[in-house]
Amino acid sequence: MDAEIFVPFTFFTFLAAIILVPTIVKERTKRSAHELVSQALARGQNLDPDLVQQLTQNMLDEGNRARKSLGNAVILLALAAGFVGVGFVVDGFDHDGHRGVLVPAVILGSIGLAYALLAAIDYASKKRAA
Repeated sequence: MDAEIFVPFTFFTFLAAIILVPTIVKERTKRSAHELVSQALARGQNLDPDLVQQLTQNMLDEGNRARKSLGNAVILLALAAGFVGVGFVVDGFDHDGHRGVLVPAVILGSIGLAYALLAAIDYASKKRAA
């Protein structure tokens, strides 16, 4: 494998591992906690109210997913606007000079729009369910 392929592959694999491994571990911990609670209920044992509150708090935090998505959308769209502004300030309104600065603006703006779309879908499904 050439270095031109190996280096980006290694970088993106490392980046994916940093993002995915903690998420997977967190979900496994949640699942094992819920299985433990269901086994305790099946045996007829009493549950500690603090444990039940902690487990339900996680559910409430997941219920605010639409608000988090909207917040991420606003931040990413503001960053994209900032990159566009930097491109115009640094190079004036010359169309050749700011192309390199507009690339991150397009990437951040498209991700921000995706988060906004997810927030809209979450808000729409939340209103129907309520």
